[in-house]
Amino acid sequence: MPYRTLLYPWCIVRLLPQLQRVTVARFRNRSQAENHLKVLRRLMPAGTFVIVFDPPAPPLPKAKITTAHAID
Repeated sequence: MPYRTLLYPWCIVRLLPQLQRVTVARFRNRSQAENHLKVLRRLMPAGTFVIVFDPPAPPLPKAKITTAHAID
């Protein structure tokens, strides 16, 4: 996940038919997302939008690399 995406965890997602979805916008805080959602609902009353918190995934543990040494 790019660093810029990590800074904007609140998303507005448009729900589409057949369980599809599109991320419309990302925001730093929920109040910004709620205000933008109000505008979207006025401009596109037929659209279905939801606010989602998309936290960054925890980093995966690094795999330990071991080498096999030949015993002579």
